[in-house]
Amino acid sequence: MRIDILTLFPEMCNSFLDESIIGRARENGFVQINCVNIRDYTLDRHNRVDDAPYGGGTGMIIQTQPVYDCFDALCKTLGKRPHLIYMTPQGKTLTQKRVAELARLENIAILCGHYEGVDERVIEEIVDEEISIGDYVVTGGELPALILADSISRMQPGVLSGEDAYTRESHFSSLLEYPQYTRPPEWHGRKVPDVLTSGHHAKIAEWQRRQSLKRTYERRPDLLESAQLDKKDIEFLNELKNHTE
Repeated sequence: MRIDILTLFPEMCNSFLDESIIGRARENGFVQINCVNIRDYTLDRHNRVDDAPYGGGTGMIIQTQPVYDCFDALCKTLGKRPHLIYMTPQGKTLTQKRVAELARLENIAILCGHYEGVDERVIEEIVDEEISIGDYVVTGGELPALILADSISRMQPGVLSGEDAYTRESHFSSLLEYPQYTRPPEWHGRKVPDVLTSGHHAKIAEWQRRQSLKRTYERRPDLLESAQLDKKDIEFLNELKNHTE
């Protein structure tokens, strides 16, 4: 998979993408992530890419021309048009389901806004999808773009040790992940649950499943509506509900 991030701050993005799991994935060729500087495509002699908004207001707006030309150059380089996502608080909230869908695409481009955003006309012209990482506002689209790129990249073959590395995590199956523990077996008077050191794999799996159900019920009950539950799961959730009433 190839991901291109269109940004005014490529160095900021690369400093994150060069580290840890994603950095190794890029180095080993499991995913290709490029950071493209929108400013390289401005026609302004002072290298400006923004201007004051029509109608007044605070802040500056990124102009149409450098964004359009940046994306157009990318399309020519690829020889085709990638799926373009604009990171904005006005977009649909990102979910693990959407991440899994995007992870199956061959080429994705992510447009990062900054200042007060991007001229609406270029959004209408070239953007395929608008995505938000939550109901709050950050300074620019770089951090949201990195979150999206990270979440998509870790689902690519070879990036993690195997499918279990992400299929058992929170939200993948509409359940929150069970608690995790490591050495020492006791810390500040808190012990690792005995079942996890029992070596009984079936009982461990049952404990993990029930802990996932319990955490989801207590913290994000809305997720249970889309979770795949069997008879034992439903019986356990009913026990929890009766216990808390």
